[in-house]
Amino acid sequence: MAIQQQGSNRVYTRETDANGRSVIRVVGTNRDENHAFIYMARHFHALGLPVPELYWVSEDEMTYTQEDLGDTILFDHLDDTPLLERTIRALAHVQVTGAQDFDWSVCFPVPAMDERSIRWDLNYFKYCFLKGTKIEFSEPKLEDDFDSIVETILAQPADTFLYRDFQSRNVMIKDGQPYFIDFQGGRRCPTQYDVSSFLWQAKANFAPELREYLIEEYLDELSSVMGDGLRVTEWRAALPHFVLFRTLQVLGAYGYRGYFERKPHFLESIPMAIKNLRDLFVANPDLRIQYPYIYAISNDLFVLL
Repeated sequence: MAIQQQGSNRVYTRETDANGRSVIRVVGTNRDENHAFIYMARHFHALGLPVPELYWVSEDEMTYTQEDLGDTILFDHLDDTPLLERTIRALAHVQVTGAQDFDWSVCFPVPAMDERSIRWDLNYFKYCFLKGTKIEFSEPKLEDDFDSIVETILAQPADTFLYRDFQSRNVMIKDGQPYFIDFQGGRRCPTQYDVSSFLWQAKANFAPELREYLIEEYLDELSSVMGDGLRVTEWRAALPHFVLFRTLQVLGAYGYRGYFERKPHFLESIPMAIKNLRDLFVANPDLRIQYPYIYAISNDLFVLL
């Protein structure tokens, strides 16, 4: 039975294998991307982290079967605070424990969130979203703010694993426990990015009070696995910058999937992402000073709400 995917070119089907197990068969379109997932899944599973077990991999790595975790996703249980707690605490272990003895060279398409990959995401926002809105803007002024984002992101410690697309649709729930999927885009990066992805997911629409509570839960778990390596004050100071960066990347993705691929689900999410952007600038006046042109553009975007 085919399983519908909204943002992926991979083909997923539910089957019964020769051992009588229900499995998910995955057929990929990019060998390097498949190789990254296969390596990561095996590495994380061997460490006891909550990911699906791989059962079989084809010789060319274009097809594989993995554990069937069912059909329940966290997105359908966002009112379950204890489940959200378990999920974000588990994230800390994937980021830190998962990075132990990890071969970063397998990451696709790059081993770390470096300047080039940061600019890819920022240009995603510029070309796939901003130009699609028909709003006039100054590229030199926008690039000045992009330079500031790059500088801030690269200044953070980056020896942990980045899930990259860590959001509630990529968390399966089995027997009341969260399991993580679709981490093949992972690479080395500061921990704040995944927290931003999860807590500022547009359609999740978490209340500020819940976000703060879950950040505290996460930092408590992160400190237990990082020990003295965690600087909480510095971590918190950098978080809004990652939220801004992730929000711009998400708008780029929504623009590409919506404006260019004509997928209405992504167009429906744009107003919620713009609202996140507005609320972020309201809550963090310093961001308006550091990124004055993005703030100015944001005011133009607010009329789209």
